[in-house]
Amino acid sequence: MPKTLYRIYVVELSKRVYSENTKFRTANPQYNGVLECLYVGMTSKTPKERFQQHKTGYRNKKGYKISSNIVEKYGLYLRPSLYNHIDPFLTRSEALTAEKEITLELRRARYAVWSN
Repeated sequence: MPKTLYRIYVVELSKRVYSENTKFRTANPQYNGVLECLYVGMTSKTPKERFQQHKTGYRNKKGYKISSNIVEKYGLYLRPSLYNHIDPFLTRSEALTAEKEITLELRRARYAVWSN
């Protein structure tokens, strides 16, 4: 059986998230309104499958919601140009670290970014 790989993905969010969501706005004091609002995530599925889970409010077998409310409400589409260059990771831990690093990198580039 092939080993699970973890991928980083980026979703473009509606700019309404910045005006309507206080936590999002507070997390992005550097944002000047010019670039897009983004969500950075990590998944063992394909980015397309994971995006669909977010948009449908997916719950796992135990009934826990494992999708982001922000992506469910404000997610527009995937932004492959911002993640296709990132190789998959062999461990969840590596992917989580990369998710945090990419979030900070995109914020430094003046995007407004959310990740969990």
